[in-house]
Amino acid sequence: MHILRSAVFLVLMMALTLPYGVFSPLLLMFPRQLRHSLIRTWARMVTPLARVVLGIRYRVEGLENLPDTPVVFLSKHQSAWETIAFQVCLPPIVFVLKRELLRIPFFGWGLKAYSPIAIDRGAGREALKQLVEQGQARLNDGFSVVVFPEGTRIAPGHKGTYQIGGAWLACKAGAKIVPIAHNAGECWGKRALIKHAGVVTVKIGPAIDTAGRKPAEVNAAVEAWIEGQMAVLPKAR
Repeated sequence: MHILRSAVFLVLMMALTLPYGVFSPLLLMFPRQLRHSLIRTWARMVTPLARVVLGIRYRVEGLENLPDTPVVFLSKHQSAWETIAFQVCLPPIVFVLKRELLRIPFFGWGLKAYSPIAIDRGAGREALKQLVEQGQARLNDGFSVVVFPEGTRIAPGHKGTYQIGGAWLACKAGAKIVPIAHNAGECWGKRALIKHAGVVTVKIGPAIDTAGRKPAEVNAAVEAWIEGQMAVLPKAR
């Protein structure tokens, strides 16, 4: 049953993705806020599709911790699920991602219209400069920025190295950081074709003020909170 559901979901998701990929380059002529809203409708269809076809539901705890102003979200990264669902359960956001993703046919074209912060990860300190410049611009435009500090998807029960980029951006931009823990990887694994029904818990933490603090100190506080929550989240399935 999991195989059949996963196959049906993949076909339906691709059917939704292709039109967005084809027409999204035309959206580049529109203001960023408008094209962001239009592209966001894709996630608003795929997320309930995952609930109906795959049985992947979710609950969000800590919505009261969301400030009224744009923030930098630092989140656990376990699967593709959160890159879709966060567009539905969080305020308007843009993701920090590697530039190569924009070259993927159809999918990458849609990503570009979504105005992500695309950086060259191999550029060292130049990548941090790109992150701060583009991140500050997006924050000024009213978008919150989502950064996955571990840099790649990490399987449930494991922990990667928390890189300093997200904390660096927040400190330089004078923005607050909101940490997020979740267990989506228990239902939608890394590169897993077969997905499983369950209830994903998304835990939003209290906003962390970065004023007068060093990025390394802030990054350590974020890591401590996220990993502490990961240890007590209920099982997704």
